[in-house]
Amino acid sequence: MKKLIIIAAIAFILLVIAFVVVRCRSVSSANNSADAIPLNLSMETSAAEIVEHIKIGWNLGNTLDPVNLFWLPENARLSQFESAWGNPVTTQAMIDAVKNAGFNALRIPVSWSKVVDDQYNIRADWMERVIQVVNYGVSNDMFIILNTHHDESIFKFMDAEMEESAKAFQRIWEQIAFTFRDYDIKLMFEGLNEPRTVGSSMEWNGGTPEEHRNLNIMNQLFVDTVRAGGGNNEKRVLLVPTYAASATSAAMNALVIPNDPKNTNNKIIVSIHAYEPYNFALNENSPVNTWSNVNASDTWPIIERVNRMYDMYVSRGIPVILGELGALNKNNEDARAQWAEYYISYAKSRGIKCFWWDDGGNFLLLNRRAGVFTYPQIVEALIRGAEQ
Repeated sequence: MKKLIIIAAIAFILLVIAFVVVRCRSVSSANNSADAIPLNLSMETSAAEIVEHIKIGWNLGNTLDPVNLFWLPENARLSQFESAWGNPVTTQAMIDAVKNAGFNALRIPVSWSKVVDDQYNIRADWMERVIQVVNYGVSNDMFIILNTHHDESIFKFMDAEMEESAKAFQRIWEQIAFTFRDYDIKLMFEGLNEPRTVGSSMEWNGGTPEEHRNLNIMNQLFVDTVRAGGGNNEKRVLLVPTYAASATSAAMNALVIPNDPKNTNNKIIVSIHAYEPYNFALNENSPVNTWSNVNASDTWPIIERVNRMYDMYVSRGIPVILGELGALNKNNEDARAQWAEYYISYAKSRGIKCFWWDDGGNFLLLNRRAGVFTYPQIVEALIRGAEQ
């Protein structure tokens, strides 16, 4: 009898252990479901599906995009270029920290005009460095956007300058496309960043018909050039901007989605930037440092811009990415966190995904030298908004 009691007790204990193990596995699986479910992506995956899988993105701002830095010599070292605006040279650990914080997408702004010869051939060492940084994102299994950034000195949109502009644009994208031709669907190309005529009266007011026409020509040239770039470029997802990446009606109405005959399913995303409300988010000269999600005057600029993107594009099956947004640091982390959660969640509700502009300065989130996030409330709010 005693032996039977011992056996029964052991059996009961084993059953309890088994239940606990199964329960723990179940909870773990539920908590990590987003990572546990394979994405099942291929080069046939549409742009809309890619946007659906993007959670939230982070910009490696003011790093590989150095321009108007007249103190730099023509043949400056790579580290001089990369740290010219005060940020340290990018490391794998920095991008690891971004991924570990919950961001699954990385936008890498790159300027090319300072590293080309008179025939627009890109310096080999610069291209190798760009490859290294892209691979930091690849090793973290992130969605990556690679672009041309701050190259207004060679990419221009007035009739008199279009011949040389198109020549420069095509030659640079031929080299980028060829270099990254074998990268998979998670690497996307963005043809231009905030394309505009610097200093013009319409620079931030939607542009002119002449500029609109020429931007549409450049966007089409971008698609054609990448599609001819070999490898996976025939099916790669591509981003095209409005004039100045603006969310104004004038800029959005003027954009013509490029013809892409090699793809029957949509491979084009519209790229827009919107720092709203302006006085709170972007205007350095404004004292406005408060924001509330119960104040209609605070929320309306976000709602109006996002709804316009939805009505113009998303509702017609054309995905949109907000490639840049952010709110200036005005010693107001609480307000910026509330703003961030609202903005990200509202954009998501309209099918639009967002990338925070981290310049290492007034829009800083990640202290790249220390490897920690300076404003954790904002990071947590961004992730919450993306998960709602």
